Amino acid sequence: MHLYSVSGLAVASELALPGLTALTADRAPPDVVIRSGAVPESLTAPGASGPTWQIAGPQFLLRIPDVARFLLIDGREIVHESEPGGDPADIPVFLLGTAFGILLHQRGQIVLHASAVRVGDKAILFCGPSGAGKSTLAAALLKRGCPLVTDDVCAISIAANGVPMVHPDGRQLKLWAQAIGRLDLAASRGERVRTRLEKFYVEPDRAHAGALPLGAVYGLREARPPWSAGIASPNTVDAALLLRRNAYRPQLVERMDQKAGYFHAATTIANAAGIFHLTRRLDFADMPLVIGWLERHWQDIGLLEKAA
Repeated sequence: MHLYSVSGLAVASELALPGLTALTADRAPPDVVIRSGAVPESLTAPGASGPTWQIAGPQFLLRIPDVARFLLIDGREIVHESEPGGDPADIPVFLLGTAFGILLHQRGQIVLHASAVRVGDKAILFCGPSGAGKSTLAAALLKRGCPLVTDDVCAISIAANGVPMVHPDGRQLKLWAQAIGRLDLAASRGERVRTRLEKFYVEPDRAHAGALPLGAVYGLREARPPWSAGIASPNTVDAALLLRRNAYRPQLVERMDQKAGYFHAATTIANAAGIFHLTRRLDFADMPLVIGWLERHWQDIGLLEKAA
């Protein structure tokens, strides 16, 4: 078995999972076990279902057409089986993306489609759909000295004292070849994320290993009318909607009876840290400008000391 840390959980997997950093010390028993095995095409008497998924009690069945089926059991186990004609090399990316995100939902955690870096002693999150530039912005900040916390999937829990905590993991960045070239990261480029895609794992040269208090959440959006470039604070309702929209697989939040938990998390995060819109052009030439906005904003909200 291979042993990894994912979103603060010890994960034992029969399958090697590229893009993760292996743990060197055993932790028995692991929090999550991933193994191959027979996965049914449907569940008995599902309580909820969609085109590619079903829920029956503690079981969640997920089908990625022409790739694999995944059975998630009580937030503790993932069983996977290849679809006929599927490429087994494509299974890990769906295991660590959609399947693990759903497993975190099963465990009652707040799960955002976000990448995060450490600034001072806080975690800073960048949320947005695929293609919004979350990983690219995290990689650019990594080059500026901010350690990577997580990429693409971000688990948050609310501590007993009401502080939202971000759980880092051993994920590497996933970047398109163009971003790797523009950010001068070719020396850190690893395997392809999926066969025939020009997207690769990139090993960060610095990463944070422990849970961190959440410092701020930024929802990424492209500058186009009616949105002007810059950083802005949404009202309370829009802040809650921003968090819900950026949940990992948001359509499942309500179906898994977690709507109230996300509303509570949005209120807690807005009060303890802050939820903001970051609006910018999707142009590499603007990256220094955007990083400048962020650094000034971090000074304004007390995450960095202001220059003398």
